[in-house]
Amino acid sequence: MPADALKCKECQTAYPLEARFVCERCFGPLEVSYSLPEGDPAALKRRIQAGPHTIWRYADFLPLQGPARSALPTGWTPLVKADRLAERLGLGELYIKNETANPTHSFKDRVVSVALARALELGFDTLACASTGNLANAVAAHAAAAGLPAYVLIPFDLEEPKILATGAYGAQIVAVRGNYDDVNRLCTEVSGERPNWAFVNINMRPYYAEGSKTLAFETVEQLGWELPDRIVGPIASGSQFTKIARGFQEFIDAGLVSGEVPKMNGAQAEGCSPVAKAFAEGHDVVRPVKPDTIAKSLAIGNPADGPYAIELARRTGGGIDAVTDDEIRAGVRLLAETTGIFTESAGGVTIATLAKLAARGDIGPDERVVAMVTGDGLKTIDVVRGTFEVTEIPASIDAFDSHFAPVAV
Repeated sequence: MPADALKCKECQTAYPLEARFVCERCFGPLEVSYSLPEGDPAALKRRIQAGPHTIWRYADFLPLQGPARSALPTGWTPLVKADRLAERLGLGELYIKNETANPTHSFKDRVVSVALARALELGFDTLACASTGNLANAVAAHAAAAGLPAYVLIPFDLEEPKILATGAYGAQIVAVRGNYDDVNRLCTEVSGERPNWAFVNINMRPYYAEGSKTLAFETVEQLGWELPDRIVGPIASGSQFTKIARGFQEFIDAGLVSGEVPKMNGAQAEGCSPVAKAFAEGHDVVRPVKPDTIAKSLAIGNPADGPYAIELARRTGGGIDAVTDDEIRAGVRLLAETTGIFTESAGGVTIATLAKLAARGDIGPDERVVAMVTGDGLKTIDVVRGTFEVTEIPASIDAFDSHFAPVAV
């Protein structure tokens, strides 16, 4: 196993690679600690390139004892060169990491794949989660493929398409009267009373979070083993944002790529922007808020990794911005019109923030930028309601021509 231990991010206390997520000494969060992969970088690169076109090609950087048992192939999603969007925004080189191509159409398939594989190694027999929607889809689908029962706890006002997609896989759905933070607290209590349940984002959280690193690994490989200059991505808990940066650093440390971690720009919705607010005010402490935004998948009012996201943005010369619901809708439309990629509201947050950075002149003309589009627009279909018109006509050519006269050439 490439992993050595679980270590506290605050006091560095080490623990065995068990199902635990909080330090007993200082109550800090735990994360997986690794030794550098054995062998020279050229051999490691060949091993990666010979692997499957899934996240498991990066097994040397993931916390598993043996070959992963994963029924749903996840990862190796397209990195789309977005020339028309770049031109619209006045940027040089822009790519979209299109996570809608995963099995349940969001990046959550990555984190669930790793959490489930480690849960099976540790002997758990039930999969569970607290979710704002995408994670519920992924947990339900991966549990079904693995033949495990699944329980997903969600806020009661979640978007209907995400609830329907979760139910289709046969999971037990529990709608909690409260927001995500209320759901998360309840799941923490339940996990203490169900020792055979693997809550992917609670007692399995250190392993779960490692799945996000594969976004960085794939980006480097798909760019021809080169680093981008800047990443723009959404912030909910802050875990994905920080783990992407860790993925770049691990490839640098292993000698697979040279350079520095890219500038990291985080994106939040104004209706739930505690990390962006703390960053703008120069604070290290993130004060919880009550979410009120159409970007429900980012609606975490008390983000666990918020302080680490702030430190990362400052250290890399990036930033964290917030955008309005109207800007989110415009971001969804802009991406669709210029790339053919239909993203959910969280992706609209990312694209709206990208547009804001471009308008401010924060992105240099020679920068290579990658924007993370983490979920499919069919999950939040109401976001585009009212943003376009449908022309209704009688079934006659005259009626068609009266509305759409041929353009003279």
